[in-house]
Amino acid sequence: MGQIKDILRTMEYGPAPESNIDVQAWLDANKKGFGHFINGKFTGSEGLKTFAVINPANAKVLAKVANGTAEDVDAAVKAARAAFGKWSKLPGHERAKYLYAIARHIQKRERFFSVLETMDNGKPIRETRDIDIPLVARHFYHHAGWGEMVETEFEGFSPVGVCGQVIPWNFPLLMLAWKIAPALAAGNTVVLKPAELTPLTAIAFAEVCHEIGLPAGVVNIVHGDGSTGALICGHEDIDKVAFTGSTEVGRIIREQIAGSEKKLSLELGGKSPFIVFEDADMDGAVEGVVDAIWFNQGEVCCAGSRILVQEGIAERFYNKLRKRMETLRVGDPLDKTMDIGALVSAGQLKRVSALVERGKVEGGTLWQAPVTLPAKGSYFAPGFFTDVEPASTVCEVEIFGPVATATTFRTPDEAIALANNTKYGLAASIWSENINLALDMAARVKAGVVWINSTNLLDAGAGFGGYRESGFGREGGREGLYEYLTADWEKRLPLAKSEPAFKPSAAPDGDAKVAAGGTIDRTVKNYVGGKQARPDGGYSYSVLGKGEQVIGQAGLGNRKDIRNAVEAAAKAGTWGGATAHNRAQVLYYLGENLSARQAEFEELLAISTGVSAKAAAEEFAVALRRIFYYAAQADKYDGAVHSTKSRHVTLAMNEPWGVMGIVCPDELPLLSFVSLVLPAIAMGNRVVTVPSTRHPLLATSLYQVIDTSDLPGGVVNIVTGERDVLARTLAEHDEVDAIWYVGSKEGSTMVEKASCGNLKATWVSNGRQRDWLSPQGQGKDYLRRAVQVKNIWVPYGE
Repeated sequence: MGQIKDILRTMEYGPAPESNIDVQAWLDANKKGFGHFINGKFTGSEGLKTFAVINPANAKVLAKVANGTAEDVDAAVKAARAAFGKWSKLPGHERAKYLYAIARHIQKRERFFSVLETMDNGKPIRETRDIDIPLVARHFYHHAGWGEMVETEFEGFSPVGVCGQVIPWNFPLLMLAWKIAPALAAGNTVVLKPAELTPLTAIAFAEVCHEIGLPAGVVNIVHGDGSTGALICGHEDIDKVAFTGSTEVGRIIREQIAGSEKKLSLELGGKSPFIVFEDADMDGAVEGVVDAIWFNQGEVCCAGSRILVQEGIAERFYNKLRKRMETLRVGDPLDKTMDIGALVSAGQLKRVSALVERGKVEGGTLWQAPVTLPAKGSYFAPGFFTDVEPASTVCEVEIFGPVATATTFRTPDEAIALANNTKYGLAASIWSENINLALDMAARVKAGVVWINSTNLLDAGAGFGGYRESGFGREGGREGLYEYLTADWEKRLPLAKSEPAFKPSAAPDGDAKVAAGGTIDRTVKNYVGGKQARPDGGYSYSVLGKGEQVIGQAGLGNRKDIRNAVEAAAKAGTWGGATAHNRAQVLYYLGENLSARQAEFEELLAISTGVSAKAAAEEFAVALRRIFYYAAQADKYDGAVHSTKSRHVTLAMNEPWGVMGIVCPDELPLLSFVSLVLPAIAMGNRVVTVPSTRHPLLATSLYQVIDTSDLPGGVVNIVTGERDVLARTLAEHDEVDAIWYVGSKEGSTMVEKASCGNLKATWVSNGRQRDWLSPQGQGKDYLRRAVQVKNIWVPYGE
């Protein structure tokens, strides 16, 4: 230790080790190994296959943990199912007491959990002590509140059931809290698999559950590798799957459970932009970079890994960043003076190193902190690349390490183009003293979370989740609780009667009778970009009406027709930017113009479907009322301001998905079309719609109504033809952001599997029958599924 006068001159840190005596004693007491936590008991690990848990800071073995088998998963799911009945029927207040008790016990053991998390994961003790563990307690406190309120705030909703949850290794205990707290508050039971690299704090959490007397089976924890996670996700008695991890694994899970009717939420990878304008507080932005990419060794899905700097200040900013990087300390994560600890494993170190070398080979210039790394452990010096292109590997691939890329821009439009030039859309950070500019950028960037003059702010009170291939669903806040609830009306839907799918044919049908005195009086086209368009293939099929008579011809749309319609919808983006008031006016006008043609549509309904005049009048009346309902909701289904721990106005904004595919059923062809299309466009989406294959003339007859109602071209596009053929093309199209499908069980499975390409959000009927004339056919559930929530953190006050 140097003399005080020398220390004051150099301002060097001395060592400040955190004691791990209590954690080591706990580990020593369990040298035989840890088992699973199933039905309120620990199984032990004797005689079981185990895996070693390694301290990434020194490569020493911390513990051995049982590797879960199919029998272990079965036992855990069975216990969760048995516990679900009583737990879900407990009054919310009783569930809240358990959540409150968990929060209090975690607070009492904050230091133990902090040290254990640091030893298990490699992150600095300052972060686990000051960020991770306090946030864990915050989540259980917050959701204890939702437990109290769920019965009144979410009337008409019920818990989903047994939830299978798979969490990553970068925030082991925090990710557990994100998953378990809302699930329990809503009345669900849980089977959770921690990451095999970092299972220890989950084991300690299970001890807390046992200690507070949480009913057996409510929380079950099964350890293991990816195969164990797959067993949980694919288990036939799991009702809901929640996964946080890589986009690649998320895609596998989406395909694995397609058609199972399991509810799914995915929080996946990111390549988040960190945008610095020339008027920004430069020193503040430099500190923001430290928090954005060098926090948690860069092992953060929402890390600001793409630094975008306005050209005029780029060199000054880079110089400040390099200077700041020189002061970062990398070393023993149990030393309270360290800024950066060890990467989670030797394998992760190898991956990060390989990507960095690839960046250098491709011409990037790497600037790294001049640090001496410990001889043992998975350490990597923090840094950032310059001289890279948007298409460089390091700009496109999630490195998941303490390495960012830095590029320049000149104008806000260029900044947005660069920011959105990614398949991901998890988060973004915007730095500017011009609040108008910052908020404009926040609205335009495609990300589920946006921080203004801040970064990596997380709280239980605000939703977190991504756009595009960063997944779908939210965690935290009101929107996060919906992921663990199901609308009662959807639970009660019966299976539709099994009927052979209608397959339209272009071949002449000599046996069919032709209506209207032997004359085919109606030949309709597709409707694309505000214009009628002949089907690309040039084929049409006979539309049969009452008495199986031919009442017209409709186009047999193909892949090219869908592509044209999606392109037209993509060009109509100004509809989403229009004010809600303006959209409402257009929809009211649409209803007004449809009402003027009541007799024509009622007659066509009777001719097309064979229903009575009374039934046709009822369907038309409900369809018209539904248009007015969604016109009314257009400027009323709005967002919220979340109450978070920090001094921010956290705006939860409902944003349209963008381009939506909508596939309609055959029943009630006018009403079902209106019921599906109207909520989507009311929220600002543009739609490509496949109407009823049997009865397409009701939808195509809306052309003129749309044309005279000021609805911009491309907002509604209609392609007729075979339902499931066109649905597959919509589901596979990477420019379609979400798809709704109402049809067969087989078609629903196909749509979910085909959507894996860009991980678009899906809402499928699974062959269940809706009563379109009843309240099942409209409501806020449709509006909620027509939007994705963007949380914008705006600094507010002191």
